[in-house]
Amino acid sequence: MGDPHPPGPCEVLEGPLGAGDLLAAVRAVLDGHGGAPARPELTVHGPGQYTVRVDGDRLDIRSRPLSDQPPGTLDPVLDGPGARRIVLTASGAPSERARDLFTALTEAIGRRARCYTAAEAAAIAAGMPLTDRYARPEPALAGWALIFRDHYVENSVGFLLAMERAGLDPEWIFALSKGDRTQHRERVHSWFLRRGYASDTLDNSVINGTAGVAEAARARAVDAQVADFVRRAHAAGRKVLVIDDGGLLAQGYGADGPGPRVDAAIELTVSGLKRITAAPGELAVPVLNMARSQLKSRLGYNEIADSCVRRLRAIVPGQKFIGRHVLLLGYGTLGARAARSLRALGCRVAVVDTDILALITAAEDGFETHRSIAEALDRQRPFLILGSSGGTAVTAEDVPLLPDGVLLAGFATKDFSVLTDGYPGATAQRIPHVGVRYDLPHATTATVLGDGRSLNLFEYEGIANRGYDAYRAGTLLAALALCRDPERFPPGLHLEPVDRIIDDAGLFDAYYTQYLCARSAPLGTGAFAGTAETSGEDAHAR
Repeated sequence: MGDPHPPGPCEVLEGPLGAGDLLAAVRAVLDGHGGAPARPELTVHGPGQYTVRVDGDRLDIRSRPLSDQPPGTLDPVLDGPGARRIVLTASGAPSERARDLFTALTEAIGRRARCYTAAEAAAIAAGMPLTDRYARPEPALAGWALIFRDHYVENSVGFLLAMERAGLDPEWIFALSKGDRTQHRERVHSWFLRRGYASDTLDNSVINGTAGVAEAARARAVDAQVADFVRRAHAAGRKVLVIDDGGLLAQGYGADGPGPRVDAAIELTVSGLKRITAAPGELAVPVLNMARSQLKSRLGYNEIADSCVRRLRAIVPGQKFIGRHVLLLGYGTLGARAARSLRALGCRVAVVDTDILALITAAEDGFETHRSIAEALDRQRPFLILGSSGGTAVTAEDVPLLPDGVLLAGFATKDFSVLTDGYPGATAQRIPHVGVRYDLPHATTATVLGDGRSLNLFEYEGIANRGYDAYRAGTLLAALALCRDPERFPPGLHLEPVDRIIDDAGLFDAYYTQYLCARSAPLGTGAFAGTAETSGEDAHAR
């Protein structure tokens, strides 16, 4: 026989949610569930301790502080509420109305608990002093809307707050995640919604044509929202700027055609440039090329390579690196920096590249070099193979040659797609927080670390905020210049103006003074951040 008094539903939530904000979230839900047959009754027992009665059922909300919790942001935050554990329970078998109310309370409190606090947002902004420096009021932004598509990480929060400070209305910001499993993506999403932005996901797998049926269906729904956003902005007399990795332009938003068209764009990645080149139709809007800028080439890739190697070591903490063979596929800007970092750790790094000049450069930099994976694996048995080619690095012909137990670390999405897209005869076993192990038909195994996408974004924040500060500041400068005088830029890709905008603003000098000059005492680099504005969750962080 079953339990005559089965336990009711129970949910446990955690986050930096003070008692006042918790009570406000509860009351907001109850206000939406009033009316017949009776309004839910709220009893406040004390700070963070509440009971809701509805239709004779009892819902309890209890919270308590959690001690010794790790920071919820990259920089520790001393101000604001600490983390709390919130337990929601319902007695017995609740009625349908009580169960709906329980679900609504769980969702609302969960969203609020995930959201960054004002103190945390202020800490993120303080960790990007160059971006803050150039977030000066720009009257032209009053006539623009923004579609921002990038990774959901802290520096994206800092960038959009800077755009707000420069004058962009939060109502006219549509943020889109690229779909990577970044560590705090849900916190970023909740914060964006609380700021008043639209926020959703347009997965890179959809843009690349590798998405499944469900992802493709969701992308069509998101695409409809984007199209509606563009139309509403134009109807309101606003132009639309896209800051992206080519995903939206690849879908036709930058070309003449029957659908809505944006008015200008800033391209962030080399892969995005390739998507733009392959997109149907002629490019009909100006696109500023941040991807090939001196800023990204000279400063950005060092930070990207550092984040890749740090994430690699963290995801396999039990592995020995010193003295072991590593094979690197691709000696481009990112690959060359990663190779030097691994050699500095004590790894014996060999390089494969199909570009002869890249191969010559690698050899003259002191690395063992090979023209093909087959040649490299004939001479050594690496425990780790890194992909930084930006294309399909390992082919079906290469798979039988892989050493048994090899680790595969991709720094670009397509590096090991021969396995992640489905290799004939292979079986896959997911290893939580590590990757996917493939039992191959050749009686060997290989483990793709992460989720087959950029490893430095797998359950990780990626680049440090101060490490990406200059690139975000440069993107901000480019955006302000483009919005200030869009007629200055004819349709097509523009690189030289980007470098000139950054030079004219003195960004490199500011970067050197802020982070590298031994004689100065840069501002905004304290290890423990506070808040300049703590008047509420909706306060602008500065």
